[in-house]
Amino acid sequence: MYLFNSLSRIKEPFLVPLDRPITLYVCGVTPYDTTHIGHARTFLVFDLLVRYLRWQGAEVRYCQNVTDIDDPLFERARRDGVSWQQLSEQQIDQLLTDYTGMNVVMPTYFPRASEEIEAMLPMIQRLIELGHAYEVEGEVYFSIKTDPEFGKMARMGYEELLALANQRGNKPHDPKKRDPLDFVLWQRGQPDDPTWPSPWGIGRPGWHIECSAMSTRYLGDQIDIHGGGADLLFPHHPCEIAQTEPVTGKRPFVHIWMHAGLVWLDGEKMSKSLGNLVFARDALREHGANALRWYLLSQHYREDFDYSPAAMPHYVQLTADFIEAATVISGSGRELDLNPVLQEFDAAMADDLNTPAALALLHAMAGEIRVAAADGRNVEAAVEEIRDRAIMMGFVLA
Repeated sequence: MYLFNSLSRIKEPFLVPLDRPITLYVCGVTPYDTTHIGHARTFLVFDLLVRYLRWQGAEVRYCQNVTDIDDPLFERARRDGVSWQQLSEQQIDQLLTDYTGMNVVMPTYFPRASEEIEAMLPMIQRLIELGHAYEVEGEVYFSIKTDPEFGKMARMGYEELLALANQRGNKPHDPKKRDPLDFVLWQRGQPDDPTWPSPWGIGRPGWHIECSAMSTRYLGDQIDIHGGGADLLFPHHPCEIAQTEPVTGKRPFVHIWMHAGLVWLDGEKMSKSLGNLVFARDALREHGANALRWYLLSQHYREDFDYSPAAMPHYVQLTADFIEAATVISGSGRELDLNPVLQEFDAAMADDLNTPAALALLHAMAGEIRVAAADGRNVEAAVEEIRDRAIMMGFVLA
C-alpha cells in the first residue's frame, strides 16, 4: 500500500510487516468540548487505518493519548467553576461513549498525560544535558537553533512559523526565552494549575513533551505511523521530532506522518473559539453511526471537509440501500461475479486510503447485488465479499 507522508509530501510505499506489530500513535483530545465532528472525522480516519491494516493480516499496536494537562482545559474548568479533574473525567466518559456509538475500535493504549509525568522528566533532563534545552528560573525551554531542520514539515520561513505558533499558544515575548520560537518543556504554571515536583521546581510539562514521552514509552523509539489533525502540522509535530530524536538517537522518529484535513461547517471553519461546533452524539442520535461514518469518509482524509447537516439524509439513504444489499436473500440462478470491482476497491484502499473511490465502488456493488437478487441469481458469495469489506471499513451490519 501507499501512504502520503506529510513530512516528505509524497506517497510512500508502506509494506505491512507480518513478523512484528505496526506501531501507530495518534494525538488525541484535550478533554473539553468533546466529541465534535472534527474529532470524529480524525478518529474515524485512523480507526479505518487500523481496521484496514488488521484486515491485511497485520498486528497493530495503537496508542492514542489524552492531553489532560493543557491551558485550554484549565481555562474551561475555571470558567465553569469545576475542577480540571472533574471536567476531564466527564469529557473522557463522553468521548468513550461516542467511540462506542461510532463503532470505533479502542486503542491498544489510551494514556493520560497527567499519569505520565515520570516518563517526561528524564527526556527533559537529557535535552538539557545535550545542549538542546536550557533552564531559567524553574522553567525549561527547547532551543530551536540547535535543530537546523526545525519546522521542516510546515514548509514555512521563520516569520511564518512564529506567526502560526503565536496563534496556537506560543508566548513570543517571554523574557526568559533565547528565541521567541523556543518552546516550553517545563513551566511553573498559574497558581491554581496542577503541579508536580521536578528537578527544576514545582510545575507542569509543556504540551509537546507529553506526546514524545507517551509515544516512546508505549511504542518505542521509532514509530511506523504518527498522525492527527492537520492543525498539528505546526507547531506540535515538528516540536515532537526536534525533542525526540536527540534523546533516542534514532532517526527518523516517525516513518510516515499522516494528517486529516480540518472540518468546516457550511463554509466556515468549525472551531471551539467560534462556538460553531457540531457534536458527534447529536449526529449519531439523528442519523446513526453508519451514515455518519459514510459521510465523513466520503472525501479523502487529507482534504478539508465542509460538514453540512443538510447532506446527512442522503447518506442515511446510501447506508440503507447498502444494508438491504448486505442482507438480501440469494437466489439459485447464475452466480454474480464481483471480482473485477472488488479488485478496484482493494486498489483504492491501498492508494492512501482512497475512501471516496472505495465507497463509490461499495455502493455500485450493492446496486448490482440488489438487481441480481431480484432476478433470482446466486449472490451469496458477492454478499459475503461486500460484507467483509464493509465490516473492515467499520460499518455495522445486521
